[in-house]
Amino acid sequence: MIASLRGTAISLGINRIVLETMGVGYDVAVSISTLASIAVRSEIFLHVSTVMRENALELYGFETLEEKTLFEMLITVAGIGPKTALSILSGISPEGFRQAVLGEDAQRLTVIPGIGRKSAERIILELKEKIRKSPLLRGVVAGKPAEASLEEDLVSSLVNLGYKDRAAAAVAKKVLKDAGHIPLPEAVKRALKEMMKDAST
Repeated sequence: MIASLRGTAISLGINRIVLETMGVGYDVAVSISTLASIAVRSEIFLHVSTVMRENALELYGFETLEEKTLFEMLITVAGIGPKTALSILSGISPEGFRQAVLGEDAQRLTVIPGIGRKSAERIILELKEKIRKSPLLRGVVAGKPAEASLEEDLVSSLVNLGYKDRAAAAVAKKVLKDAGHIPLPEAVKRALKEMMKDAST
């Protein structure tokens, strides 16, 4: 099994990259927060979870070990496959996810596309004790608040799309102030609309 990869990101797509290492290009699915931290032709390191399918081997890459750990926990939940798990991690930070599960805040999870009330409650039921007992995840919340992490991810996403740091930071702050805690994909959409609005005035 492949546990990690180091190499050059030779192309970026929607929730996936091609990572070249030692002359071999690996197609790796990634969360939006991980994608936001990667630039084309940059040297990167990813923690990798290898998922075996009937006739295929799928690679899922993560910037942090915490995100990889949560992904591997999520795919043990009934009804949650790798794509759904990746969607969840694209819609909420590891800190925010941990807070939602330990606080039994199903509503916070239902704002993620594809996660209904029943799925959110099942995730909480099946993962609460696992997260509480995980030495790696116990300290996740001690870092930045989920809101701060979301703002940083949003700014990073906008900068990678070609916007200037100052403009990206200003729009990110405005979008999150108006909308509150929303999934990163939705925040990016709103920020791009705001950027287009500013450009037309």
